[in-house]
Amino acid sequence: MRPADALPYADIRVVEFTHMVMGPTCGLVLGDLGAEVIKVEPLAGDNTRHLLGSGAGFFSVFNRNKKSLAVDVKDPRGLEVVLKLCATADVFSENFRAGTMARLGLGYEALKGLNPRLVYVSHKGFLPGPYDHRTALDEVVQMMGGLAYMTGPEGQPLRAGASVNDIMGGMFGAIGAMAALRAREQTGRGQEVQAALFENNVLLVAQHMMQFAVTGQAAAPMPSRISAWGIYDVFTVRDGEQIFLAVVSDTQWATFCDAFQWGDLHADARLARNNQRVEARPWLLPLLRERLASWRATDLGAVFEREGLPFAPIIRPDQLLDDAHLLASGGLAPMTLPDGREARTPLLPLTLDGQRPPLRLNPPAVGEHTDALLYALGYREGDIAALRAAGVLAP
Repeated sequence: MRPADALPYADIRVVEFTHMVMGPTCGLVLGDLGAEVIKVEPLAGDNTRHLLGSGAGFFSVFNRNKKSLAVDVKDPRGLEVVLKLCATADVFSENFRAGTMARLGLGYEALKGLNPRLVYVSHKGFLPGPYDHRTALDEVVQMMGGLAYMTGPEGQPLRAGASVNDIMGGMFGAIGAMAALRAREQTGRGQEVQAALFENNVLLVAQHMMQFAVTGQAAAPMPSRISAWGIYDVFTVRDGEQIFLAVVSDTQWATFCDAFQWGDLHADARLARNNQRVEARPWLLPLLRERLASWRATDLGAVFEREGLPFAPIIRPDQLLDDAHLLASGGLAPMTLPDGREARTPLLPLTLDGQRPPLRLNPPAVGEHTDALLYALGYREGDIAALRAAGVLAP
């Protein structure tokens, strides 16, 4: 665990008005890299804390390494607290509907006048343009941005199995903040940064857009695409187990055939080159499925691993909590949830000087750091008690 003051953004203070996934991801990245991230919440707490189903993990995943300040910003006394905090901040991050922050007195122009060095990051559905009045969600932009079309079978658009635009949109917000902080080193001034779900989705499908530009042929959905590789598929084997196997070069083809002692396939001139194997897929894949059907998935994986060939077991996300590699490499950190239960959470997928940026703070309870933050702003114990008694601060 590297000390907090050795992390690259240890001298940066971030104030965030965010909820759900996109905005909190920006703070997650900056917080994991050392920034002090202060999450300003309503008195009852961020609604994301209470989601069910597929949203149940949102708060715990995206709000570690943050402090919580619970305050009523619609009360002038609460707004004053937040404005004092923003005067000390390097970054302000928000992901509410257009106009919400301005109505609260926390828009870019207001905060720029208060703190000209402030970097103001807005996470929206769309960058400025004809669509920017629309309400966007990850699934909305996947549908209108071609990703759902590419993911599902023909005629059955299907959203990706994770909040890919929300997470990447928040990452681009963090990248924009980093760029603006670098520019501030040169100019002494902050600036406004915008990141958006729709434009993020367009980047995700850019390869398919450019495939059309290069070939003149529209990309087919992934389940019905013409694979670039002869063997690049999920195989159902003994006892109904499944495993993904890939052979993506002529050298790998020779290794694959030798590993299973399939001299007939190795010698078959129709299969000598990858493009030939792609063309042979209609008869080659059924043949391989038949030959591999009696194997156990674990035994196939052992052969592929020994030979250096690409393979993957088919794993559910919950099984990753006990993944041997993640446990051994430090990719999962122990975490205490706001309700006191213990869990493990994935860390950022990078190392700095050989170490993963650590979990320094558990996801906060509502208003957990309110008093400490107000003391640092110059409020006295009696001031804080009075604000709490007036309902401006959470109990």
